[in-house]
Amino acid sequence: MIDLSLHNRRALVCGSTQGIGRASALMMAECGADIVLMARNPESLETVRHEVSGFGVSCDVVVADFSDPSQVAERIDTYTSSHAGFDILVNNTGGPPAGPIASASVDDFLKAFNSHLINNHILVQATLPGMKERSFGRIVNIVSTSVREPIPGIGVSNTTRGAVASWAKTLSKEVAPFGITVNNVLPGATQTGRIDALIKSKAAKSGKSEDQVEQDLVSAIPVGRFAGPFEIAAAVVFLSSDHAAYITGVSLPVDGGRLNSI
Repeated sequence: MIDLSLHNRRALVCGSTQGIGRASALMMAECGADIVLMARNPESLETVRHEVSGFGVSCDVVVADFSDPSQVAERIDTYTSSHAGFDILVNNTGGPPAGPIASASVDDFLKAFNSHLINNHILVQATLPGMKERSFGRIVNIVSTSVREPIPGIGVSNTTRGAVASWAKTLSKEVAPFGITVNNVLPGATQTGRIDALIKSKAAKSGKSEDQVEQDLVSAIPVGRFAGPFEIAAAVVFLSSDHAAYITGVSLPVDGGRLNSI
């Protein structure tokens, strides 16, 4: 029997006030990990902190807006200067707005790269020293199936996610000798605010109803439904566990079979 215990581990979970980030924090706490939540909304962070604490683990919060990398760097440096280091880092934040790539502005790309790639890198540099000292680390990036197959209508996101995947693969090779793994989870369509926003956008542009757009999306998924956030979180927890020590540098689709690529 596989025991996914995360006792005596500390996890920094980003974007943890809703969706996949919240689900990952709660599932890790259930497995015994102490949690540090990082997001921009103080009230929502306190709500999730209360939920996490219900599992009998410690839980801190770090308030930072991922649209401002300098703030992210300052807040995580302040926290790590007076607290123990981390064993697990879950990089996660909301995706860029939908739209065709040809009409995207340079600023659209810069905002997306800052929110995702640059902040991921800042957080890795802040947490890596502690992981190296422990000879243990798990870095899990929540990305997208667009790493494997670009998704029509979200050009900036496709570009940014691909860059994150290449960054993660490169990093995985550098840190592997220290007992640190780096992996990407690629969620398919998941029942979160992100999918709701995409449905609304597609409906507005296509003239279809939101129900029809949703049905079209579901029809492309072999299992016939969207994922729940905790189904994605289950992959995050496994990749964060001792059992995943020999898995690194991979991009794992959790998409109900939608991808056509092998």
